[in-house]
Amino acid sequence: MKDLSRLLRPRSIAVFGSVWAENVITQCHKMGFEGPVWPIHPTKPSIGGLPAFASLADLPEAPDATFIGVNRHATVGVVAELSAMNAGGAICFASGWTEAGEAGLQGDLVQAAGDMPILGPNCYGVINYLDGALLWPDQHGGRRVERGVALLSQSSNIVINLTMQARGLPIAYVACLGNAAQVGLADMAAALLADERVTALGLYVEGIDDAPGFAAVAEAARMAGKGIVCLKSGKTEASRVAAASHTAALAGGGAASSAFLRQAGLAEVATLPELLETLKIIHVHGPQIGPRLCSLSCSGGEAGLVADLAAPFGITFAPPSADQRARLGDILGPIVTISNPLDYHTFIWGDGPRTTDVFATMLAGYDAGVFIIDPPRPDLCDPSSFEPALQAIEDAAQITGKPAFPVASLPENFDEDRAIAMMARGTVPLMGLETALGALVAAQTPPGLAGWRPLPSRKPTRAVLMDEATAKGLLAQAGLAVPRGVSALDLQTLGALAGQLTPPLALKGMGFAHKSENGAVRLGLKTLQGHPPMIGATGYLAEEMVTGVVAELLIGIRRDPVYGVTLTLGFGGVTAELLADTVTLICPATTDEIDAALRRLRLWPLLDGYRGRAVADVAAVVSAAMRLQNLMQDESLEEIEINPLMVCEQGAIAADAVIWKEDP
Repeated sequence: MKDLSRLLRPRSIAVFGSVWAENVITQCHKMGFEGPVWPIHPTKPSIGGLPAFASLADLPEAPDATFIGVNRHATVGVVAELSAMNAGGAICFASGWTEAGEAGLQGDLVQAAGDMPILGPNCYGVINYLDGALLWPDQHGGRRVERGVALLSQSSNIVINLTMQARGLPIAYVACLGNAAQVGLADMAAALLADERVTALGLYVEGIDDAPGFAAVAEAARMAGKGIVCLKSGKTEASRVAAASHTAALAGGGAASSAFLRQAGLAEVATLPELLETLKIIHVHGPQIGPRLCSLSCSGGEAGLVADLAAPFGITFAPPSADQRARLGDILGPIVTISNPLDYHTFIWGDGPRTTDVFATMLAGYDAGVFIIDPPRPDLCDPSSFEPALQAIEDAAQITGKPAFPVASLPENFDEDRAIAMMARGTVPLMGLETALGALVAAQTPPGLAGWRPLPSRKPTRAVLMDEATAKGLLAQAGLAVPRGVSALDLQTLGALAGQLTPPLALKGMGFAHKSENGAVRLGLKTLQGHPPMIGATGYLAEEMVTGVVAELLIGIRRDPVYGVTLTLGFGGVTAELLADTVTLICPATTDEIDAALRRLRLWPLLDGYRGRAVADVAAVVSAAMRLQNLMQDESLEEIEINPLMVCEQGAIAADAVIWKEDP
């Protein structure tokens, strides 16, 4: 890992170029950078009001950080010279490298850098709001802070937009990676989190380049009391590896990335506002708040709205205890219905002590509280009547030691100055009710298992389909239950062998990834006599049909070029696809994780005795999944799919199996 400390926290800055260099100088002056800024230009006597140096050799010392705003070919030479003089690092701004088909030139750049860290190329740069050091050639919306969160983005435009927020979030760093030719996502994340003044990390990610490394960063952050929040884009794109299987389609897109983030202990959000609001929570309260929430408002409409909006997030509001109901009833009187969400009416409005008593009494029974309040806009109204309620929220948090979140139903209803002041006092105002609920759920994300790392990934290889008889034999050797069966190249030979089987039988044509779509499955047969051949079949398999089935599941495991190996679970056949009712895990996964994943399926009740049905042997399903994980230790196996896995009251049987193996 490169040492990025001088680049991120420079005492001196050098800038190359003309217009771009002048912009960097302007930004450093605006933000109050105290160290020297040295423009370098071969012909101009000054840039941005500062005297220019003709070359790096003329500088008084090697710069800690350099912004290189010259063309790509000149950039390579500048980087080589900086590396030779032991400079601290450089931002390579120019475009036209691998993204333009110039992979060789980008390789030359990395070689020229040697041990010196470089960001980019095709990179906007870094902003350090803690020390006022901006290697940044554009406008931004940030301010100097003493501590705050870091924002790391694979899109410069996205992160510029994030700096324009008016939500009171203190931002300590902004960083872009560009092409990440040398310094990748995990290295930069670790370097930003290493600053003691950084409280959390927010990510906008298009792709993860080092999943095991990033899992290690996430674990180290949790141990340091810091959280990471991630918005992952590209969820609707097709999987990076095309494969003729249901599993490839289900585990592709966002399923694998979401599974990785969850298992590594990163909070995943769906929108940019949720990213900012979750970071605010973690900045003040640390990387995990509790799940039991209460909600308070002075309107029945708001109480109903929060309950409706909370449901899609899986938030439930547990009722107050008997002691809470009694105490709240004494304060609020008989007209108010004591419930959660609580509409406390306006009887206590303006009465600071009674309002504090209500808020603290309710909050004390929960992990955190949502207090819906929209202060009037100060330019047209007088918000002073809202001050007692706002103060009561902060006082309730102090009394109980629990997080109390003032939540504006509309994001514009909290002005920035008020938000900044409340954040400085340790109270997190959340902007936008639906966004706030999403952020509160994300802030509950538990840490990953200690020491968990995804299995190593590799580039996809050319794979061939194993015939089902051989695939079933491999599963049986691994300890999975398979139906009794016989196989042969032709139906006549198969018929003679099938006499040892007990009907009803299943007849399958081998050589198809999807037998049903190709008419290669015939079920419920008493005999094989008189059945015509199946067009395209490379052989035939006859098996005893499984009886006493409680449910048909899908279990698929496949290699992933980013996350190593993914495990997908769902209900069998096309049901999983039509209902989008699947769960994905990144291997290795424990038995507890697999069991918990099955319980997240919407159709889980069908496994758990729904309306008097038999209860499925879930332990057998978990065992089958664990055995598939063990099978994938064979590096030649690319993908295994069991669809369906027939789950009975006792046991689970792989009724159909597709295995893809590396083409030797």
